[in-house]
Amino acid sequence: MGPTGHQPIRVPVGEGSERWASRSSHRTVLLVVHNVTSAGRLLDVLPLFHDDFRVQLLVTSTESSPFQGGVRELFAEVGLPVVPWEQALSTPVDLAISASFGGHIDLLQGKLTVLSHGVGYSKKMAKPGAGSREPTFGLSPEWLLSGGRPFVDGLVLSHPEQVARLRQVCPEAVGASVLAGDPCFDRILAARPYRDRFRRALGVRRGQRLVVLNSTWNPEGFFGDGGDQDLLPGLLPRLAAELPADGYRLAAVLHPNIWHGHGPGQIRAWLDRARRSGLSLIDPVHAWRQALVAADLVVGDFGAVSYYAAALGAPVLLAAAEQDRLDPDAPLAAFVREAPRLDVHAPLREQVEKVLAGHRPLAGPAAFVTSAPGSSAALLRRHFYTLMDLAEPTAPALLEPLPLPPYNPPRHSHPLRVLSRVQGADVVVERSTEHPYGTGGDTHLAVHEETRDPGDLESADVIIRDGPPDDPRLGGPDGWTAEVLRRHPHCSAAAYVSGPDSCTVRTVRHGLFRLSAGPGADADPAAYASAFHAWLANGGKVPTTGTTLRMHTAGDAHPVTVEVLGDGLAAQP
Repeated sequence: MGPTGHQPIRVPVGEGSERWASRSSHRTVLLVVHNVTSAGRLLDVLPLFHDDFRVQLLVTSTESSPFQGGVRELFAEVGLPVVPWEQALSTPVDLAISASFGGHIDLLQGKLTVLSHGVGYSKKMAKPGAGSREPTFGLSPEWLLSGGRPFVDGLVLSHPEQVARLRQVCPEAVGASVLAGDPCFDRILAARPYRDRFRRALGVRRGQRLVVLNSTWNPEGFFGDGGDQDLLPGLLPRLAAELPADGYRLAAVLHPNIWHGHGPGQIRAWLDRARRSGLSLIDPVHAWRQALVAADLVVGDFGAVSYYAAALGAPVLLAAAEQDRLDPDAPLAAFVREAPRLDVHAPLREQVEKVLAGHRPLAGPAAFVTSAPGSSAALLRRHFYTLMDLAEPTAPALLEPLPLPPYNPPRHSHPLRVLSRVQGADVVVERSTEHPYGTGGDTHLAVHEETRDPGDLESADVIIRDGPPDDPRLGGPDGWTAEVLRRHPHCSAAAYVSGPDSCTVRTVRHGLFRLSAGPGADADPAAYASAFHAWLANGGKVPTTGTTLRMHTAGDAHPVTVEVLGDGLAAQP
């Protein structure tokens, strides 16, 4: 059974529906979903029908895409009546909206308009049964014509350059084209004032650079293994090792066809070590745009997300730059030819710092994403209601603001090598999964209690745990720190992180302390614990009235107040 099931529905459409429906609709609008990727663009325009009691919304799936994972869950989330595809083909509707050309959408009974689910139409893709030629998907006769005539009543384009390419390859369809901007990009533009909130949601600290890794779905993409080399397995541990944990925050945006094609559980399994080293996986439907707004750098490929990032003015390094997949005349192809490349064989930190320091936005992406920035809602609603022959609502046409994602800070359960240099009350700290050769200073090992290898705990100098201060399972910070030092006699300090700016630290020789962020401080409390451990190891002593340290990391100074809570191991039974 497909994602929608096959039993015809009877309400609000279907046999005898007028008997069972509580309201009779003046117009019916059918959203045609092929996969989760195309559904994302339909979700963008869904609010254009909100508050209109004259319109009944329906949803269906063509079930023609190989990527059916996640569709059923998305339908449940949207909560619209789901019409099985066979019933959808036999049900007259006033307007059908699709964001792809897959399946026999030409057989739908009603006005049909098609949106792009990417950044315009840029990629080559052969239509099934059309031979080996690879025309531009959505912008060629193979995709637009049936019986020599366009079967769409509206082909929504975001920029006149797409009209120009359409005129060259399929002039028959130019009359159906409609310039109506890009609702996806408009939502991104509207969210830019909230960049700091999105960064805080991802746990990005002051002075940290957010590096977003992005991949489109085919084998030649960054995540794929069909290009010249399989980049990702070797690159991920190097990124975690060469980019210090307190200077950089890593997140990954994977195309929904990767996420749902291989399965979220498999993606998490493949990226397990990277996740334990601090990489966060971003929701590919609801949170990827927020991650782009928050990003300092995108390391990506020839997919639309890289182009959207460049259009926002963000630096983009291409780790995969396949040209054969793209229409050579598309602006995306020009961007791929011009954008800087990541040299996977050279030191990574140096390349990242160089592109961040010398970045100058490319002119093309911002110019060609849309010719009507901020206006897609009004243009699209006018187009939709014209096709339905229905007067528009009097209220302004508005898109949904991008939601604030859940708090998703990094989790470093992979051991961290900590390099420290102490001078008086100033402690310089740099943490990473490995340290480059030749760096100066003292080193110690900080290990999260939930490390994959329990043997790591036997060699740890600092053991860390995070959780609420009143967790009865752990006995609170006081009890947990005492238990850890009893269990691991080699360990010098145990740190319980109970919030985003504080932790409780127990040391074998010095006692129990609370470390809190001072004015202007914004760093990981686990880093405070490592700085404190390094300071004590270099002869530091805390007076009974407490003290203040200055931890330096990622180019910033963070004052840390140290409060004495108890002497030695007296709290242990």
